[in-house]
Amino acid sequence: MPVLRSIRERFAGASPLAGLKVAACLHVTAETANLVRTLAAGGAETALCSANPLSTQDDVAAALVEAGVPVLARRGEDAERYARHVAALAEWGPDITLDDGADLLMLMHRWERPPRGGAEETTTGLLRLRRLEAEGKLGCPVIAVNESRTERTFNDRYGTGQSALDGILRATNMLLAGRTLVLFGYGATGRGIAQRARGAGVAVIVCEVDPLRALEARMDGFEVTTALAAAERGDLFVTVTGSRGVVRREHFERMRDGAVLANAGHFDVEIDLDGLREVAAGGVREVLPLVEQYELADGRRLNLLASGRVVNLAAGQGHPAAAMDMSFANLALAVEHLALHGPQLQKRVLDVPQAIDEEIARLKLESLGVEIDALSADQRDYLDSWGS
Repeated sequence: MPVLRSIRERFAGASPLAGLKVAACLHVTAETANLVRTLAAGGAETALCSANPLSTQDDVAAALVEAGVPVLARRGEDAERYARHVAALAEWGPDITLDDGADLLMLMHRWERPPRGGAEETTTGLLRLRRLEAEGKLGCPVIAVNESRTERTFNDRYGTGQSALDGILRATNMLLAGRTLVLFGYGATGRGIAQRARGAGVAVIVCEVDPLRALEARMDGFEVTTALAAAERGDLFVTVTGSRGVVRREHFERMRDGAVLANAGHFDVEIDLDGLREVAAGGVREVLPLVEQYELADGRRLNLLASGRVVNLAAGQGHPAAAMDMSFANLALAVEHLALHGPQLQKRVLDVPQAIDEEIARLKLESLGVEIDALSADQRDYLDSWGS
């Protein structure tokens, strides 16, 4: 993670986060540990809980605790324990929060104790926070890290695009070539999954509700149709929408015997689990450690991966470190921005400053040994003149 390392080295010399309490509700992985180290190098007091019960790497959590960082996370923790951990982090009274789904920041607002600022790195979390803003209840500035150019490109398209398929393969060992993948959602993450699946010899069908994204998928060369029409054709179904009930009972009833269901969105609500249980007249059994097989009344079997939770983390190791390097560089610099400018910022969901995006891209190119050109003064003056 060379970009984050460069930031950590600068932080260690300047201590821009001295005196701040930073609480992170993120996936507890080795990559997150590097982010925590970077914040600590900048002078922040840090604490961490998990954003997903099945993503925690227990050895990483233990290592952070040994290094003096409070970590409230255990792989496979139930919903009650998860809620206690988030509440304990909120009770700690952080100055700045980092979220993957907005659970921590939303809880602090329910308690009417918003922090000085926050940063959010998922689409789902931003939907929740923008609703809060629209209601006039957002009590602090929140930087929308998920929407920075470097985050969208690396984390969504390249990170999830690769790691979602990796998680599916680890859980099933299925041969992708020659299969049909029905993909629900063609945002940045959906595009990444579709592109990598096509490279593996998969026929991809895209289901969308946004006409522009549906058109984009069609122009990118993918078949686009309705979920009901696609249900009887797919071998593998992957949701990545950020919404709920995307794959439902009427779809299950049309699926082929042996179909595989996986979610690469944030929460375990995209696949209607209650509806799946309702059609499983023949019962449910675990056929592999992360594969639950639901038998329908007519003998057809549907295979659910990782209990419907985010498959790239629950069944795999998540994004490659090179992708998370960009995401967590955004979070680290967002914390610095909030530390330096927080009192002057509006209590809204805010874009990542362009200077941060460009700095991260520059550091990444530098780590790859890539040089690029720069505008001449004359070229810059010419371009600026169009804005006057």
